[in-house]
Amino acid sequence: MRYSLDTLAAALCYAAGVDAPEKANEINPELKEFIDSTLEGKKADRVFMYNPDAIGQWIYEKYEELLKKVTNRTDIKVEYETVMPSVTPVCFGTMYTGVQPSVHGIQKYEKPVLQIETVFDCLIKAGKKPVIIAQTNCSIAKIFLEREMDYFIYDTVEEINAKAAEVIMQDKYDFVVVYNGNYDSIMHKFGPESIEALSALRANAEAFSMFDVMIKKYWSGHNTFMAFAMDHGCHEIDGGCGSHGLDMPEDLNIMHRYKIVKN
Repeated sequence: MRYSLDTLAAALCYAAGVDAPEKANEINPELKEFIDSTLEGKKADRVFMYNPDAIGQWIYEKYEELLKKVTNRTDIKVEYETVMPSVTPVCFGTMYTGVQPSVHGIQKYEKPVLQIETVFDCLIKAGKKPVIIAQTNCSIAKIFLEREMDYFIYDTVEEINAKAAEVIMQDKYDFVVVYNGNYDSIMHKFGPESIEALSALRANAEAFSMFDVMIKKYWSGHNTFMAFAMDHGCHEIDGGCGSHGLDMPEDLNIMHRYKIVKN
């Protein structure tokens, strides 16, 4: 079954044991069942969200060999239809508010600070510590600002992932968001199936694998919910370049992978 992306926010809050954003859609039932059955009624005191950009389900399925380090390290997959227009700030706005773009207010490629309640606001209200680690000027680095939380913003994916590794070792945050936009930026230039883009795809899988190894070591005293969770897909356009934003399966259909690491 394919779910709307607006069912994820409530599931993330449920996993963390906090109230969902006020206007969020109902919880994703597959994730709720997965959380309940795996944690046997307990909650995850750590959530780690790895957010690569623009990996459509069709790319995931066609090049599954390149993503084996994700599929081999996760427990379940959940298929989603993202929101329109299928561009980054609109989609991540929905992912972390649980509402449609007409409600959260970002309905085109722009990056205003969201005024509506988000997952991050719910965590802060409950006394938990979220953190965002993302790229300079990217959507996630912009639209969730002005909260009482930490933001680590860098120019390169290498710096982002190095900081994420440091954050894992420090073990002081309850909810960690790591954004990697390398596949998206490269596929725009060279196409979704170019050697350059597929190398970035493999790099995303390698990064997730590294974080998984580190979480098992440094968060061994915690129950951790982990996600490999993209915002939207992509398609090829004239000239061999890549794009997204249209009402078409290549852009809308995405597949997240989840796991729970128990203490």
